[in-house]
Amino acid sequence: MDVTLDSIRDITLFQSKKGYRFSVDALLLFDFVNLKKAERIGDLGAGSGIVGILLAKKYSDAVVILFEIQDSLAALAEKNIAANNLQERVKVMKTDIKRIKLFHAPRIAPDSFDLLASNPPFRRLKSGRISEGEEKAIARHEIKLGLHDLIDAASYLLKARGRLCMVYHPSRLLELLDTLKRKNLEPKRLRFVHSHISSEAKMILLEATKGGKSGVKVDKPLFIYNEDGSYTDEVMEIYNPTYSKYYYQK
Repeated sequence: MDVTLDSIRDITLFQSKKGYRFSVDALLLFDFVNLKKAERIGDLGAGSGIVGILLAKKYSDAVVILFEIQDSLAALAEKNIAANNLQERVKVMKTDIKRIKLFHAPRIAPDSFDLLASNPPFRRLKSGRISEGEEKAIARHEIKLGLHDLIDAASYLLKARGRLCMVYHPSRLLELLDTLKRKNLEPKRLRFVHSHISSEAKMILLEATKGGKSGVKVDKPLFIYNEDGSYTDEVMEIYNPTYSKYYYQK
């Protein structure tokens, strides 16, 4: 496999040169997670593992399971776990998320996760241009995993009061909210992400609680770019936590 080795925050990451590569939404999802403590974390549709590995660094006592269906990405996730010396706490489970309920093993028992994160495919098969290459296409389009299947698996895996944090497309917000509530996952926090201050939202970040009370908090919007095309200070700090300190010292 033709790969690059990249550094982001406090981790290193092998990625395919021509296949699926992480983008800013993965970093925004990681930053959106604000639990004080988590003991068991799952990354649903982990790709090469960036979100789960970052969460393993953030929650240093947690066990993290990276769920990924594609052989190539699961292999990269294994490589990235080793590259970041996380073999004792982070594991890859190569599986179809739609079939999680069919497995009967303690490692994927129901009601066993405090936190699930997901950056799932959000494009319907008949919407948008299909990505070039099977790896990218499966990661971005609902070829192997649809929204209802994802939420069904999340509801099965989460403990009572466990949280699901995910990034999704705003055009499907109502469908997402309806699907969550049908599976006893109550939306609790929502943040709209814009390219810049004068653009419409391009992403949403959402947190839902299993069995939570109704009522949602809408955070202030997040802007990725300044008008000149540079990253905003908030996004720069997400990419590099030392940026803010350096910036304000200057």
